[in-house]
Amino acid sequence: MSENGPNGGKPLVQLTAKDFKSDQEVRWCPGCGDYAILASLQSFMPELGIPRERIVFISGIGCAARFPYYMQTYGMHSIHGRAPAIATGLSSSRPDLSVWVVTGDGDALSIGGNHLIHALRRNVNFKILLFNNQIYGLTKGQYSPTSPLGTRNKTTPMGSLDYPFNPVSLALGAEATFVARSIDTDKKHLTEVLRRAAAHPGSAFVEIYQNCNVYNDGAFDAVREEKQNRILLQHGQPVRFGEDGERGVVQRPNGSMELVEVAAVGEDALLVHDEHDADASLAFALSRLAHTPHGPTPLGIFRDIERPVYDRLMADQIETSRRELGDGELGKLLHAGDTWQIANGP
Repeated sequence: MSENGPNGGKPLVQLTAKDFKSDQEVRWCPGCGDYAILASLQSFMPELGIPRERIVFISGIGCAARFPYYMQTYGMHSIHGRAPAIATGLSSSRPDLSVWVVTGDGDALSIGGNHLIHALRRNVNFKILLFNNQIYGLTKGQYSPTSPLGTRNKTTPMGSLDYPFNPVSLALGAEATFVARSIDTDKKHLTEVLRRAAAHPGSAFVEIYQNCNVYNDGAFDAVREEKQNRILLQHGQPVRFGEDGERGVVQRPNGSMELVEVAAVGEDALLVHDEHDADASLAFALSRLAHTPHGPTPLGIFRDIERPVYDRLMADQIETSRRELGDGELGKLLHAGDTWQIANGP
């Protein structure tokens, strides 16, 4: 998107949620968390004020990957795990577009893991929404890269031996400039996270806890149903949670985080969240508080920093080469530096 705003400084287009609903029948299992995420996104998109022809949704393979069919925008249902690579090409060549990647935990973190981490480290200008249901739903319930250790299903009847990824930790480790987590059933919180992601220049990674009520029902009940377990991160505020804010988070001497009773340590001892810290260490430590959401779990914006965006860096490099070599002088560039010629014949 343009540096002058999401619509390039032009007047905002007035649209409604209905304008973003396609004529396709929404086909997910009844009760799937994807319905709530779709409704939240369709309600939010008009805020951008961008014409629908300048918005693109790109997906890979999986239940979440049906998303482009249901959004009345441009879209592409691509191949397994490759959505970030395809979106990189589009975003780099068309910086005027608002590009969104919709993916699942299996699609993004298994076959697509390599594409995901490199897109994030490059700070490509698109938004990645990772629907995490900790299972392969489309292919009928096999364990995924985020399934808890010991998960029993058709492919692992004696329990999974694979230690799961923590998507937020992974994104922070890849030096993503914007990392957040929300949940399918909290429309207000999810909408605010989407709003912040859309405004961020560069890669924005959002993990969304999404219940698969057929193959992994109740995986996130600890934060979906028991709201006192939601550690809502707020920039510049002490990290505390519970029904009356009676619990909090402090930093141990080794840098890791610990859950405490505020009355026992005092509010001054609590960690103050800084989402703009250039060093991702504290954000990473926060992400480790809950590897899987079986208890108190951080939700919200973990990191939001500025770094040069990939398409702008590329455009600057192209402009520099034009100034130094002139248009059409590709030969000069190819023969610059150490080159040699192989002779034909004796």
